[in-house]
Amino acid sequence: MARGFESKDVEYQQAEAAREPQTRPGRSAAERASLEQRRSVELSLTRMRTELNVATIPAHRRTIEASIAALEATLASLPA
Repeated sequence: MARGFESKDVEYQQAEAAREPQTRPGRSAAERASLEQRRSVELSLTRMRTELNVATIPAHRRTIEASIAALEATLASLPA
């Protein structure tokens, strides 16, 4: 009997799981926290830039611009 696509896929998944995982150096807790903080600031910066594009009230725009400047300063102070 011919084997169906599903059984071949299951066989492939089992072979992949049995394969020895590639070792790559893990990050320390401090490195992970720093990376997470950097990503969070980058996401906030992206969101604020998007909000600036649609803001029409001058006072609101100034507030967003100040937030962007603060986020950029925070991002510059974080380790790469």
